[in-house]
Amino acid sequence: MTDDSGQLQSRIERNKAFIAALYRGDRAGRPGFVCLPVQLDVFMGLGDYTLSDKPVELWLPRTVENYTRQVKMLEALGDDAVPCAPLSTATHICAAAFGCRVHTYPDNNPAAVPLVRTPAEADALATPDIWKSPTLYRVFEMAEAVQKELGKDVPLGGPDAQSGFDTACLVWNKEDLFCSMMDHREKESVKQLTCKCGELLKAFHKELFRRFPTINPCHCPPVWMPPGYGPQVSNDECGSMSVAAFEEFCLPELIDLAEAFGSISMHCCADAEHQFPSFRKIPNFCAFNRVAAKRGYLPLLDHFAGPGSPVHVLAWVADDQIAGLLRAAPVGTRFIFVRMGTESPSEGRAWLDKMHALSRA
Repeated sequence: MTDDSGQLQSRIERNKAFIAALYRGDRAGRPGFVCLPVQLDVFMGLGDYTLSDKPVELWLPRTVENYTRQVKMLEALGDDAVPCAPLSTATHICAAAFGCRVHTYPDNNPAAVPLVRTPAEADALATPDIWKSPTLYRVFEMAEAVQKELGKDVPLGGPDAQSGFDTACLVWNKEDLFCSMMDHREKESVKQLTCKCGELLKAFHKELFRRFPTINPCHCPPVWMPPGYGPQVSNDECGSMSVAAFEEFCLPELIDLAEAFGSISMHCCADAEHQFPSFRKIPNFCAFNRVAAKRGYLPLLDHFAGPGSPVHVLAWVADDQIAGLLRAAPVGTRFIFVRMGTESPSEGRAWLDKMHALSRA
């Protein structure tokens, strides 16, 4: 913080109020614009803290630096950002809790290695205990260390979270799992494993939200959401299945999760436009991060536009695509546009000026 910390805190509180109003539907007239600065790779040289037994404090310097960079960018730009201290993880954390080995690639990206190949092996798995699963309880340790360093007023950024079905596709060799989905004698095993993965996801987030009630569940992109909303889940496997299969194997779990927390948000980077009508069946689907697939971003507006639709939290969107979305969106459609990896305040200012001009056009 600088000597202007009071002014900065006032700006953060104004931004929180603006984004909270946007989520409630009270401020649909203007999009949110957030410039996230380049962030350090917190795994570099150390690996993922959830895969290590070293003190989590070793990961603090880069985590604190990433938060500080967000603060400095906000001070320079006055955009709609709310800086968060990220509890960065990869996609493996729940799969590893079931016993999956984790392989780390040369780019520091950890990935779960499938544990089972048959329905019988999947049926034998029990739902893990959070406190006996290092990839889960280490997240709590890291959160406590970050709060001790930065203070409890600093929002934490949540870890990666896959849907129950997407986690099942990590635990059970995916080719075998998809074959079992099509076999009436074996499909129940797929549903049971999805349920176990979903129950672990719920238990983990209920405890995370209980202990850290202001944590930001939006991990992709890592943009602040108001407290009180449910978890964000990555829902990517849905792109490789039919609507009927999605509604049989995936939709019940997502509805259950939304009902358990009162809402959920979603990240999806698959070719999944055919599933959008089914996504509308999820109650209180509050925010959607769509990474453009073959048809780009405009298909969002065929299904999620106007009052009552989820907030579109969009990153990696070209300026001309943002202009197209703003022109085509019906009144009441809500957006938060995120510029990832902003190199400098001057770069961010040029983008913000352009975005504000587009939103007024």
